[in-house]
Formats: sequence, structure tokens, C-alpha cells
Amino acid sequence: MEKRKLSFWEIWNMSFGFLGIQFGFALQGGFMSRIFQTLGAGKDEIPLLWIAAPLTGLLVQPIIGYLSDRTWSPRWGRRRPYFLIGAILSSLALFFVPYSPLLWIAAGFLWILDASINISMEPFRALVADKLPDSQRSYGFVVQTLIIGIGTWIASNLPWIVSKLGVSDSAPQGIVPMSVKIAFGIGAFVFLLSILFTVFTTSEYPPEDMEEFERERQKKNQFFIDITRNIGNMPVIMKKLGLIQFFSWFAFFSMWSLANPALTEHVFGTPAPIESSYDMTIPEQAEAFDVVNTAFQKSSNLVGSAMGVYGLSSMAFALLLTFYTSKKRINRKFVHMISLILGGIGFISMYYTSPENLKYCFILIGIAWGSILSMPYAMLSSSVDPKKMGMFMGIFNMFIVIPQIIAAIGGINFISGLLGSEVINAMTVAGISLIIAGLCNFLITEKYAISYQPEK
Repeated sequence: MEKRKLSFWEIWNMSFGFLGIQFGFALQGGFMSRIFQTLGAGKDEIPLLWIAAPLTGLLVQPIIGYLSDRTWSPRWGRRRPYFLIGAILSSLALFFVPYSPLLWIAAGFLWILDASINISMEPFRALVADKLPDSQRSYGFVVQTLIIGIGTWIASNLPWIVSKLGVSDSAPQGIVPMSVKIAFGIGAFVFLLSILFTVFTTSEYPPEDMEEFERERQKKNQFFIDITRNIGNMPVIMKKLGLIQFFSWFAFFSMWSLANPALTEHVFGTPAPIESSYDMTIPEQAEAFDVVNTAFQKSSNLVGSAMGVYGLSSMAFALLLTFYTSKKRINRKFVHMISLILGGIGFISMYYTSPENLKYCFILIGIAWGSILSMPYAMLSSSVDPKKMGMFMGIFNMFIVIPQIIAAIGGINFISGLLGSEVINAMTVAGISLIIAGLCNFLITEKYAISYQPEK
């Protein structure tokens, strides 16, 4: 079926739900470790507490991709039902997670939150490939990245903004401050609203051959057979991109899980207080805990705000690519390579930076993030069967979650421990990993992946 070219605003509307998804993702990535620390988690425990995120992605995304490939409703389409279900569940989890009274409850909410975000996120990737002709694929994924950058920047600054409006950062031992609770409540509202906007402003193409589609849909017990078959038959370009994704997402998982303890301690000099060091029955010690804890919470706001800069720079990077790719082809391979190397330099620079200059590290990281969210998907979508786009996007997600699982079960603690006991070493490891990811782009030689070639 010949797909018509879409206008910028049509692509914007179909991608707008990513604003809410990124609100959830940025609040999770920027502040879950802070919540874990507030509830008493030690620095070495934090990566393992994060294992919920990659595990749910590993299980949920291929399933949702498979199901959405086999779904069709004349009213709701193929992908949109999953947007809506994921949005409702994510909004509920976002609202309640900062009210967790115990560490294990917060970890449980992270499982629910990440599973729900994945239900919404994977079909959005497939929707771009469903709706756009090959000539607009790079453009479409870059517009998604532009919206993701906006969401990252705003959501990462929410606790700081709420605090500036007069909401307290202070809280009793083991209680998440009200500034964080309000920020997560705002995120829940935006998540649901933005998904609803896309659901009601975007249509989808029906299956090209409805009779064949119905025959495929009626087949039973095919999921594991189809997944196994397609994993075995994945395109070579997918394997090469998978290696790049492995090192890219190992780096970013390290940032999401350990940036808050690393930067509050190394850059701001305000580590989280160790509860066992204070006798809360003694007023002087309770007051001392409150002073140290408030300093940690305030510097956590600033870390979150600085992390928001990577969303802003990824947005600017995506905006430049949007204007360029709307008119001309780009060399996806070299754009991705240079972007990842710049991000690696940003991570390594954190060891030497000051609070005032931390934002420059995240500017470089944002360039890498903007490329990670667009270039691999643009390269991949040109090389897979359109009828199985959802499944292949879900399988491709394995190259995202497996490195995160490895990092969570001790990989990042072990490797960074080789450099020393300071948590900031995890950011150095993240930088090295991102540079390796950039160099792996030399493996990509397929012309159709490097740059879309229009038919003559």
C-alpha cells in the first residue's frame, strides 16, 4: 500500500503521546533512586532495585508488539488500544509510588510503572513505521525525539519547580518530600492527557489484506513459535544495531540508577544520610538528620534539574535533525557514531565538573540520547517486514533490556568497583561504554540502513 507523506503537524499529533510517556520515564529515571535512598536503600543496593525496569521490558514489549500486530478495530485501530491501557495503568502507578511507606513497596510500584510504560511505548515505535513511507522514517523518529526531549526537560525539573513555588523539601525519616509527591501527581495527569490526545487525533491504516490478516489472527498458540522463529531470522543489520544498543543502554541505565547518589555525593558534597548513624529519639540527632536530609533532598532537586538539560539538548538536536531530514538525507551511521562519542565524553567529564558546570556534561549526553531515540529505529525500520513491525520492534527491545539486567544484577557495581569505591566511577564506566557503542557503528555497512535511498 502506498503511504502518503504526512505533514509536520500530523506527525506531531501521532507522536504527542510520547510527551506523557517521557514524563513517566523521566520522573522514574531521575527520582526513583532518590525515593529508594529516602526509604533507606544503600548505594550498592540501588541497581538491583532497578531490575524491575529491564525485566518488565524484556517480557512485556515482545508480547505487546506481537499482540498489536494482530489487533485491528475499525474505531480504535491497531496500536492505540495499547497506548490507552498503558496510560491508565502508568498514571495510577506514577501517582502512588512516592507515597510508598516501605522500600519493597516502592520497588513493587516500579515494576508496575515500568510494565505500564512499556505497554504504551512499544506500539508508539511501531506506529511511526506503520504510518510513514520510508522517505519520512528518519523525520518521524526525530520528531518523536523532539517531543521526548521536551518531556524529559519539563519532568526532570518538576520537583525543583514545585520546591521553588514553596512546597517543602523537608520530610521525616523514611518519608518522601511533598515536592516529589506533587511532581509525580502532575506527571500522572500529563501522561494520561497526552496519550488521549494522540488516540483521538490519529488514525491508522487497516491491514492491506484483511482476509489474510484474519487468518493469521485466528491461529492459536503461535506466540512463542513466532518469537523464536523471528529471533532466529532477524536481519543482520538488527544484530549489528543490537551490539550498539547494548553498550548505549548499559551506559544510560548506569546514569538512571546511580547518577543521583554519585552526583549528590561527588559533585554537591551532600550524600544521603545513613539512618543507622542517628538516634532519632535524641532531639539534637533528629535535628541533625533533618539538616543533612534536607540538603540531600535539595541537591537531588538540582541533580534532577541538571538531568533535565539532557532532555533539552536532545530536543535541540532533534529539532536540527527535523529541519534537515524534512528536506535532505542524512548519514545515519556517522550521526549516531559522533553523537554517542560526545555523550561518552559528557559522562567522563562528570568526575571533574562542579555544580555550576554539570549542565554542560548533560548537554553532551543529550546529544547521544537524541540519537539513541531516533537513528537506530530509523535504520532498523528500513530492514524488517512491515507486517511484523511490532514484533521486530519488541524483539529489538531485547538489546535494550539485556544490558540493563546485566548492570542491575551487579555488572555496573563490579566494573565501577575496579576503578575505586566512589559511586562517581559508575559515570566514568558509562562514558567508556558509550564511546565503545559509538565505535561499533563502523560495523554498519548496509547502504539502505545508513541512508534511505529513494526508488528510481
